[in-house]
Amino acid sequence: MNLEKILFLDIETAPQTEFLAELPENLQKLWKEKVETLKQRMPDKFPENFSDDENFFKNAGVYSEFSKIICISVGCFYRKSNNEQFFRVKSFAGADEKRLLSDFSAMLRKFMTTKEHLVCGHNIKEFDIPFICRRLLINGLVIPDSINAAGKKPWETSFVDTLELWRFGDYKNYTSLKLLTAVFDIPTPKEDIDGSQVADVFYKEGNIERISVYCQKDVIATARLYQKLNSLPMIDEKKIEIV
Repeated sequence: MNLEKILFLDIETAPQTEFLAELPENLQKLWKEKVETLKQRMPDKFPENFSDDENFFKNAGVYSEFSKIICISVGCFYRKSNNEQFFRVKSFAGADEKRLLSDFSAMLRKFMTTKEHLVCGHNIKEFDIPFICRRLLINGLVIPDSINAAGKKPWETSFVDTLELWRFGDYKNYTSLKLLTAVFDIPTPKEDIDGSQVADVFYKEGNIERISVYCQKDVIATARLYQKLNSLPMIDEKKIEIV
């Protein structure tokens, strides 16, 4: 597969508002109904006397109806005039989700010009792509054809999922990107934050740059993991460019 026709992608999300009480009243009620459903499905995840407090609302970032995308980082391989291969990384980030998604969609349409062009990520089929598509619709934007999987068979989509590649048909377990980078000895810089801290960094610090850097690290790690899973040499750190 031509590495230069693959767009590597990762997203970061946060609850729609910092506090539950800041949501519109109807969404507050619907969030409480959502929590009740989760308690029935996963009773072991909740304490016996659990009540829907502000602390649990921090988990809203994984539910597209109650959250928003605050960063999409992408990366792609390309060759310079001397035929050396480099990896370029870029982020679309900020509090204005509609603008972020619009800019990302414009870039995606320019990149995905043939059926050979693909989008790659870790657990991208179950999380990143569906999440992006839902948030596009909620923001009144058109879903680019290259990521619109509605009505398509699995082999008709343009996605490569490193989690799926690693499973080899075994769907019993989830293997995190962090674990696979350790297993394959993929170099990753010392982590500044983890996914559970993204909402606090966004709302309490207002530090979108810190979140972008964190997201970019996952894109680079995913690209290197893809190379490992295809018995290819990993891109050298000196040939990674952040734009």
